Order: sequence, then structure tokens, then C-alpha cells
Amino acid sequence: MNTQNQQQTQSLLMFLIPSLIGVALFMTPVPTDDGFTIPVAVLSGWLEGALYDALPAIMTGLIIISFLGSLIHKGFRPRFMDDQPFLRNLFDVSLFWVITRLLASFFAVITLFEIAIPAVYDPYTGGLLLYDLLPLLFSIFFFAGLFLPLLLNFGLLEFFGALLTKVMRPLFTLPGRSSIDSLTSWLGDGTIGVILTNKQYEEGFYSKREAAVIATTFSVVSITFSLVIIQEVGLEHMFFPFYLTVAAAGVIAALIMPRIPPLSRKPQTYAEGKNQPDDTIPASYKKQSFGAARFGIDLAKRRAGSQEGFAAFFKSGGKNVLDMWLGVAPVVMAFGTVALVIAENTPFFTYLGMPFIPLLELMQVPEAAAASETMVVGFADMFLPAIFASGIESEMTRFIIGCLAVSQLVYLSEVGGVILGSKIPLNLGELFIIFIERTLITLPVIVLIAHMIF
Repeated sequence: MNTQNQQQTQSLLMFLIPSLIGVALFMTPVPTDDGFTIPVAVLSGWLEGALYDALPAIMTGLIIISFLGSLIHKGFRPRFMDDQPFLRNLFDVSLFWVITRLLASFFAVITLFEIAIPAVYDPYTGGLLLYDLLPLLFSIFFFAGLFLPLLLNFGLLEFFGALLTKVMRPLFTLPGRSSIDSLTSWLGDGTIGVILTNKQYEEGFYSKREAAVIATTFSVVSITFSLVIIQEVGLEHMFFPFYLTVAAAGVIAALIMPRIPPLSRKPQTYAEGKNQPDDTIPASYKKQSFGAARFGIDLAKRRAGSQEGFAAFFKSGGKNVLDMWLGVAPVVMAFGTVALVIAENTPFFTYLGMPFIPLLELMQVPEAAAASETMVVGFADMFLPAIFASGIESEMTRFIIGCLAVSQLVYLSEVGGVILGSKIPLNLGELFIIFIERTLITLPVIVLIAHMIF
């Protein structure tokens, strides 16, 4: 075998082996006691179980470090921080995010030590976040961040980008590589999809508009969590029609959302210093059989061949982990706690749901007034609509509420908080508008299918 063939074979193996390991970890369903999940989620569950008692204190410490690091950078701008791009990226944040990290530290300490404000450390508000969600995010962020380079850096996205651009562009106005984000979310966890999207945006593979669309449209809820929702509304025997309804509503929302504001108004510009990647297939490949696949493999080999070895791989993964722990966790704690305190202690979301009563009555949804209370409360946390629905007698109404809770997608206690903590260009107001739009788009689809089933 001559030298050129050896190099070609080596590049192909550099693409295939790490990418197949990445697919195995992030996209291969494995059976568990609770249904199907992915190996990364299994590893995360193992780590969470091993550190269960210590994780609330660990997350409180990480949130405080995030705030103190930002405070030190703002106040003193030490040279060791400014000279390290990674540290500067972690702690050089605007005053708004410094205050957010302060608020998160305040909530975390109050919740950990159960100090003074029961509304904050209640098991359904700050307690839910610090003792249930943040330990889960700690472990997911650890393994997802560490192994994410297997999906990102060895050519898998380049291969699928070339293969699926002809489908994703006309249907969803997105590059083909975004299909991997969707699959990863669907099989694993919506937060992993957001993390993947954010890294692709920072590296210049997605524009601001594309990153915003993918994060709010394709970071879908996992099958496992969908099982939890349908069990809470007491319809586990209907999981198959339930998930098909969610999928149908999600596809219709994905076709419409990129074409209406605020997502349609996001600029088609890239992260600072990045240029638009060219995902068109060259004419020379179009003339060949399976030209798109050949082009994708060549792109993948080129990408894999540029990697620097195991040390660089683990360094990149370690930075991902710290970035998520220190950047995202405070946002989830701050915004999630505020939203849950409002939802649990005030009729705010009930009032917001009142305009849905005539719409639900028009659609002939039983117990429309009770159902209306669940329409907007999901913006705080996706599990809340299912809890509110537990007292509703109509199976059809509970089915609609469960499907809608999953289809609304953007909720502050997890996916929404992770988006706000990332570099993806979306603010709180835009997330709420997107949440309402998704509700208005998916609700008629879900109700129509529910009428057919019931």
C-alpha cells in the first residue's frame, strides 16, 4: 500500500472510529427499568447516584465560584484571567449576568441550608432545582461535555451535513448537520441538544438564526421524560398514540417556527470572527454516483485528520464541562427558582391562561377552565402542567395537556435556562414569545388528533 493510500485509510479510520463511539454513546437506545435511554444518560445516572448526597453542596459551590469569578474579573481584571481566553470567556460577563449569578448563589445557599425564606427552599421550587435538576445536570454536563468532541470534531456532522442538506434546507431552513442535534435530543436529553447547538454556533457552523431555531425547535424532549409525563397524567397505556401526536405537532411547529418572528428576524450572521460555511455540493461530486455521500466522507476525513490527539481531545472536553457547570447552572438556578416560586405561590400563570378558555371551549375540550390553568404554567417547568392536570377527570383533556407540555419545549427550569446560559442569541422575552407561539401552533394539532382518538 503506497503512502497516499495509507493516509486515506488512516483519515477514514480517524473519522469512523471516534464517530461510531460518539453515536454509540449519544444516539444508541439502551433498555433500562424506566424505558429506553442512551449510554451517556446511563453513565450520568450512575455518577449522580454515586455522589447523590454531596451534589447539592457541590452545585452550590460551583454557582458561588461562578459569581465570585465574575465579581473578581469585573472589579480587578487580574492579568491571569485576561491572558487566558478560556477564563475570560467564563467570567467576563455583562452586569446582568453577574447579578443573575449573585441571585443564583443567594437561592442556592438559602435552599441548601433552608434559611429564612420557605418559598425559596420549598421542595417544589428551589428544592426541586437544587436537589433534583441540578444534580442531574451536573452528571449530564460532565459526560456530555467530556465526550461531545466525539460527535463534533471527527467529521460526523460534516458527513450528515452533506447528506441531509437537501432535506433540512427546504423544510426547516437549516443545514443538514442539525439533524444530529435533533436525534441526540430525542434519544437522550433536550439539554444535550442545546449544548451541542451552542458549541456548533460558537465554532461558526451555525448562524445566529440557525442556532436560535435549532435550540427552540429541535432540542426536543427525550422519550424517557415523555414517559414520566404520561405516567403523571395517568395515561401510560396510551404512550404510542401520545408520542406519535407529540411528533406530529413537533414537525408542524418545526416547519412554521423558523418562518415567523422572532426566529425569522434573527440575522443570518455568525459568531464573531466566523464566516458562513459552504455546505453546497461541488459540481464534480454531483456527477458521481452517491456524490453527496462521497463529498460528506471527504469532508469528514479532512475534519478528522485535523485533530491533534487524545490530550487535545480531553482538554476540549474538560473545557466544555467547566463551561457548562459555571455558565449554565447559575442561570438554571436563578431563572428556574423565580419562575417556580411565582407558579407555586401566585395565580400569575393562571391569569395568563385565562385567554385560552374560549379557545379551548371552541375546540370542544372538556373541562376547559381547568385545562386553561396548564396552558402557560409549563413555561416555568414542563412537569407543572402534568401535576395541575392530575385532578381533571376527562382522559381526553389530560391527554391534550400531556402532549402540549412536551410540545411546548421551552421551559425555564431546564432547556430554557440552558439556552439563556449559553451563547445562543435569545433573551427571556423572546423565549416566552416562542413558548406562546409553539402553544398556539401545536394545540390545534393535538386537539384534532385527540378528537380522533377519543
